[in-house]
Amino acid sequence: MGKKDFFDKPKNVKKFFIVFYISVIISLVAELFIHKHVYFPWEEYTFFYASFGFVAFVFLILIAKHILRPIVKRKEDYYND
Repeated sequence: MGKKDFFDKPKNVKKFFIVFYISVIISLVAELFIHKHVYFPWEEYTFFYASFGFVAFVFLILIAKHILRPIVKRKEDYYND
């Protein structure tokens, strides 16, 4: 057996997610108090950047799954010929 890494222990993974969620909450609360220099009117909406990032992430996943995957996918026995 090899050396165990940091994320091999469930306790460390749980700590990582706790720190991650706390940092997300802090950044969302900080957005309420930080003055923004906007160029477009829709940038003034509360949590615009968080919402935009989430929607872009979901869009990229759907594009990769439904459009790009069929293009690069090979048959199951591709290397057995």
